Amino acid sequence: MSSKIKVLQVIPKLGYGGAETGCYDLAHYLYEQDCQSYIVTSGGELLKYVDKKKVKIIKLPVHSKNPIIILLNSICLTFIILFLNISIVHVRSRSPAWSCLIATKLTFRKLVTTFHGTYNFSSNIKKFYNSVMVKSDLLIAGSNFIFSHINNNYQKYLSPKKKFLVIFRGINTEYFDPDNLKKNSVSKLKTLWQIEENIKVILLPGRLTSWKGQELFIEAINKFKKLNSDLDFIAVVLGSDQGRTVYKKKLERLVEQYDLTNNFRFIEKCEYMPAAYMLSDIIVSSSIEPEAFGRVSVEAQSMRKPIIASNIGGSNETIIDNKSGILFESGNADSLSKKINEVINLDTLTLELMGKEGRKNVINRFNIEKMCLNTYSEYKKLLNQ
Repeated sequence: MSSKIKVLQVIPKLGYGGAETGCYDLAHYLYEQDCQSYIVTSGGELLKYVDKKKVKIIKLPVHSKNPIIILLNSICLTFIILFLNISIVHVRSRSPAWSCLIATKLTFRKLVTTFHGTYNFSSNIKKFYNSVMVKSDLLIAGSNFIFSHINNNYQKYLSPKKKFLVIFRGINTEYFDPDNLKKNSVSKLKTLWQIEENIKVILLPGRLTSWKGQELFIEAINKFKKLNSDLDFIAVVLGSDQGRTVYKKKLERLVEQYDLTNNFRFIEKCEYMPAAYMLSDIIVSSSIEPEAFGRVSVEAQSMRKPIIASNIGGSNETIIDNKSGILFESGNADSLSKKINEVINLDTLTLELMGKEGRKNVINRFNIEKMCLNTYSEYKKLLNQ
């Protein structure tokens, strides 16, 4: 084995999601550890930020679910692995995982998978399709919730000879740090979003899709307003509809139905999320299905901001209830409304203490350095077997 580890990460698109940012951060970390770092992807907005001197990018249509494309990708990956003498292939999504599984079998290289989500498995065929993620030499779950999900649903595909462990996802705690904000970023965002001074802001980040709980959030805000009829506040729903225009119109109609038009902003995207968190008084994660990890909850804590999240999935692990954040009963608009009302009325000292506990919680458990170090350590163990 060459003394220098060569890692090829494969991801469909390098966007701003949790799996993608984890791939991006790990790729640059590996270079700092004197590894050769490569990413195979079809494209993505995050590509422009990749340091090409440290990380080499190879473009392939690995986003495709077409069986013929998957097979062709496996052939291309086989040649890439052999030509670059790759030591480890690390994949984070199902369709490219099939290509990587074939390529690593042909080249006798080590395969690592990170299981990022629960994935839908309405049929045995779909479950088999998903099972490729557990056929690796090293299987990483992004949370204890995902670890349990895999054990409960994919037991027959798991091999006792292969390693299976939890490595918590991490975030960049220097980027999400209230002390490191870009100058005037908050005031510029307030102007852009048309938010006046001294108005309370309640932020719900996340792409517009029903399981993220935007309808529940709107209903909870309606109930909250009835309790605070004299309070000036804006609720911001921040996220792209990703083509779900019908769903977005449904949300807008719901806001109109509750006579909340003046209290809501629908914002498609924000390129500098620390400012969005900073201008907000409360951040909400209202998912009605379990989050695999719950990046919003972690980012909000890192910014020392109060986070209110559903008591299901990853949020149960990332939030220390009533200490670093607040959990509400999942799917219950009354519960969410009451928690928002409680937090909006907390005194400054209590909010500061919660913010400090939140940031400490993230630094100790969910920082990107820890995630990268643990992953790199497992790479070395895998190659020394």
